[in-house]
Amino acid sequence: MKKNLLLFLVLVSVQTAFAQGDSAAVKPKERLFKHNFQAGFTLNQSSFSDNWKGGGVSSFAFGWFLNYNAKHHTDNWDFNSDLQMQLGYQDNKGEKRRKNADRLFYDLKAGYILNSHWNVFGSLNFLSQFKDGFDYKTKSSVDATMDSLISTFMAPAYITTSVGLEYKPLNYIWMRLGIGTLRQTVVLDKSISNAQLYGLEKPGDKIRNQFVLQYIFNFDKDLAKNVNFKTRYMVNYDYFKNGKPNAFVHILNANLTLKATKYISTNFQVNLINDYDQSHTMQWSQILSLGMIYSLSSK
Repeated sequence: MKKNLLLFLVLVSVQTAFAQGDSAAVKPKERLFKHNFQAGFTLNQSSFSDNWKGGGVSSFAFGWFLNYNAKHHTDNWDFNSDLQMQLGYQDNKGEKRRKNADRLFYDLKAGYILNSHWNVFGSLNFLSQFKDGFDYKTKSSVDATMDSLISTFMAPAYITTSVGLEYKPLNYIWMRLGIGTLRQTVVLDKSISNAQLYGLEKPGDKIRNQFVLQYIFNFDKDLAKNVNFKTRYMVNYDYFKNGKPNAFVHILNANLTLKATKYISTNFQVNLINDYDQSHTMQWSQILSLGMIYSLSSK
């Protein structure tokens, strides 16, 4: 009897040990990156009969967007990858189709953690567009030809590499001071480079290099349930343009998203640009849209 009891206890102990080992072996691993993905499309439409006396033009606007963010945090390093893509068009009765949104943006940052709020960072930033942009004031709306082409993919494109200090007072706010920043303006389209747009020094130039001091402020927070507000402000100061009107470049992007349901949302965007090499006055755009949105995130 004692031998049987002893044998039973040994078997139970061995089985428990193997069970613990198997449990540890199948324990899920932590994800290397935290992901946040959003994609969707927007629609806006208005129609009027031919005898409508109140005035108005039938129009239809549509577009799509995709945002993807990935983060990785260790005891010593903080990595962030941010991709934003957007393209939209508007059709007005009697006019040729025109763009109303076009953005291709990517930002990659690696930060070495000094303490709970400060990092030393290095970053790479890319900004351009997908489709041709036209100056419709120089041509009729129906005949937007190559003569009125003022921008396209990689004309311009802005490639910025930067090193400096990053400050994170809260988990939804960060600021960067890029002490050593190289801002490159790339214009690969021959007709645009020959026109010496975007600060190119002579006709035919394809790249303009600027050594600048860069400051970025970023805010991204859910203000309430299903209400998100994002804003990003950037200013560049050219070290070698002191006192000249094109020494500073200011860019502000703000985005407010209201989710009516899990898949339906309203989006309001404002963009401000003050870049003397593009225009001597402030540029602005505003977009209000309703559409479908799909979100996927992992922790």
